[in-house]
Amino acid sequence: MGISAFFAMNPAHAALRAFSATVGRLRATAAACATVLAVLAPALLVLPAQAEEAALDHWPSERAQDPAALQRGVRIFASYCLNCHGARQMRWNRLHDIGIDDVQIKQLLIFGDQKVGDVMSVAMNAHDAKVWFGKAPPDLSVIIRARNTEEHRGTDYVYTLLRSFYRDRSTLTGWNNAVYPHIAMPNILWQRMGPRVATITRVEWEDRPAADPKQPPVHELAQTVSVYDTDGYVQTTKTVLESGSPGMQITFAPVDPKAAAAVDDDVADLVAYLNWMSEPGAASRYRIGIWVMGFLVIFLLVVRWLNKVYWRDIT
Repeated sequence: MGISAFFAMNPAHAALRAFSATVGRLRATAAACATVLAVLAPALLVLPAQAEEAALDHWPSERAQDPAALQRGVRIFASYCLNCHGARQMRWNRLHDIGIDDVQIKQLLIFGDQKVGDVMSVAMNAHDAKVWFGKAPPDLSVIIRARNTEEHRGTDYVYTLLRSFYRDRSTLTGWNNAVYPHIAMPNILWQRMGPRVATITRVEWEDRPAADPKQPPVHELAQTVSVYDTDGYVQTTKTVLESGSPGMQITFAPVDPKAAAAVDDDVADLVAYLNWMSEPGAASRYRIGIWVMGFLVIFLLVVRWLNKVYWRDIT
């Protein structure tokens, strides 16, 4: 048997050849990807910057430790939110933790035939909700935690969202939102808030066709100001800026500033309750965590002392 025939029949050699072939294919694929990136990199670097999202307001976090704010928040939740949104991971009797007893739950919060031990559910089914609103309203049991991201806190997001509605005749419900454009949810607090004018200013890069069709489009920074009146009709003006940066800003001019301020206060209480409902055991977890950390520090000191005592007579 020749040497070449021997290596051809050797399983280890066959596996090595297969491995070498696989490595070769991977190198070819990597080279092709590098070529594609080299071609696309210049185009990617000149992509126009998009307008930033609406800036979020800071929720007054001190209300998280205020039992009165939590109690006011759950009443707003039961009166305005629980008609469409459920909270199927929360039971009514868990409200004992914020100082509400069974009698108060039955008289002030439960409007149907539910029991204190039931979960916070709604009668509206998901199919009907999708027909009426375009999508089923989400469950709010952990909505604050679901909206937590690296860029912002869920409390700030929901707090700003509920205060950023404005009239818009072009939408199905007649309402729009600066934080969540084309939201299917109407403004549940509009009667208490009163009418207001919304001014939305957007600055973004746009491509304008050049005068010469053979030339590439002109890349320019444009500012668009949209003013929505109290009935939802909009007037839009656009100007070209010489300098600036992309972004978005929205301002509201309420007809009744006192009523609007009162609604902002109610929304802060509502967010306090939603934050508590997302993790009712958070306060206990923080309290236990402090004791655990204290125990670990003391245990570390004792272990270090024992280590010194044990090794002091050993050379």
